[in-house]
Amino acid sequence: MRSLFSIFIVISIVFTLIYSIIPRERIFYADTNIEKLQKRPDDYVNYKNSQWEKLNYINYETINDYCRALYGIATNEYSACVSPNSSETNAFILLKGSEGFTLDFFPDSERVYAFRDIPNWKRVLNWWVQLIQIDHPYRVPSESDIELERRVYIGRDFNGRPALMCSGCEHKYLVYLNDKFPFVQQNIIGLNLGISYPTYSGQEVLDVLTARQGNKIMNNVRLPNGEVEQTPLNLHSCRFKATRDQLDQRLFTDHYVECKTLKDGPSMMTISFIMGFISLVLSYVIGLPLGVKMAHHQGKVFDKVGQWYIIAMMSIPSVAYIVLVRFIGGKYGGLPTMFPLLGAHDFKSYILPIISLTISSIAGRMMWMRRYMIDQSSLDYVKFARAKGLGSNDILFNHIFKNAIIPIAHGLPAAIIFCISGALITESVYSIPGMGKILPDAINIYNNTMVIGITFIFTTLAILSRFLGDLLLMVLDPRIKLNEKMKG
Repeated sequence: MRSLFSIFIVISIVFTLIYSIIPRERIFYADTNIEKLQKRPDDYVNYKNSQWEKLNYINYETINDYCRALYGIATNEYSACVSPNSSETNAFILLKGSEGFTLDFFPDSERVYAFRDIPNWKRVLNWWVQLIQIDHPYRVPSESDIELERRVYIGRDFNGRPALMCSGCEHKYLVYLNDKFPFVQQNIIGLNLGISYPTYSGQEVLDVLTARQGNKIMNNVRLPNGEVEQTPLNLHSCRFKATRDQLDQRLFTDHYVECKTLKDGPSMMTISFIMGFISLVLSYVIGLPLGVKMAHHQGKVFDKVGQWYIIAMMSIPSVAYIVLVRFIGGKYGGLPTMFPLLGAHDFKSYILPIISLTISSIAGRMMWMRRYMIDQSSLDYVKFARAKGLGSNDILFNHIFKNAIIPIAHGLPAAIIFCISGALITESVYSIPGMGKILPDAINIYNNTMVIGITFIFTTLAILSRFLGDLLLMVLDPRIKLNEKMKG
């Protein structure tokens, strides 16, 4: 419960910083549509208010929305209703004024619109309420398609495999089979972190981070219209779309036409995790034994050389040795100096970035392993073991190392989990499409939804890694217990 409360507090602080301190006009900083719309004042005002509404700054309604609900669209009554002098306009002004909305008029048409700021506490509450999305047969609004049958049933997908399917849900396939681990996939429960804007506009934050990148994969697929065509569409991902265009109507027989595309490259998160995990393994495999040897030969040549290496890695700016590694590896090793040259499918693309990450990580492992080993060697139980006549190697590995590794092991789950967070400088130097730059870039261009979503992910992972670290301590040292016995 304390962990969940911590996550809630962090998200609340981020919401407060973003929505209270940063001017809302800043979100259009990187939006190329704004400049195009400035010559059309009505569209410009409507676009800005619509984006603010999508990002939970305001509630926004226009006389067009009001009249559409009364008379539909493209009718004579609708045309008369939206007129600035109509009785419906006066009724709209009175209604929204009584609800606390601020009223204003479009510059050209002089039609009325209303907006109301959303309090920060309500933004946070709405975000948490919408975080877990559960698909069900009544997820699609009834007005979207009056003939839509609402049911969950067992059917067969386009491959002829059995699947749990739905009519009226957001997704057509709720549970389905494919050839990717864990082989049984689902669309019933999802995590909603919001819609990215202005970069990756219209895409869900989680999809931006986890969706595959690269070139489209063309497969021969039997489409719902019965024809077999080469297409990159992932039919298992298809979602409901109320209004279909001509292409949708040609390819599909229902409204489940909004599908993701299959691509051949790993996602941002996957690329960062691959490099981070390999670097982590190498840093532990190399750094810990070197730290043990430094402690065992404290004050001697090996120890002094190791300390100089640690000091050098801590003193030299990381970008300096990363650029040096790139230069040496490119000129003398024939390795690609930029990740996109060979792409994510060639392991050579990962070699120099992994080396750049590893050489500094090794120094950290060496430093902490040496420190913990030296601290343990001065304790009474080591003196007692020596007095009993135990050999130096026996004391070193069966006593000192066993206790010195415990605090390092506590940070292992966090180190593994946070491999997905990427490395900002390394990924920038090698132009790697990973997670390293996504958060700083989102902050710089005021992609508020992305900032909140990534903050939630990192905060949750931090809490989880802390808990897993405590569990690992309990396994390594039976003296450590997570529960506390009540006294009395």
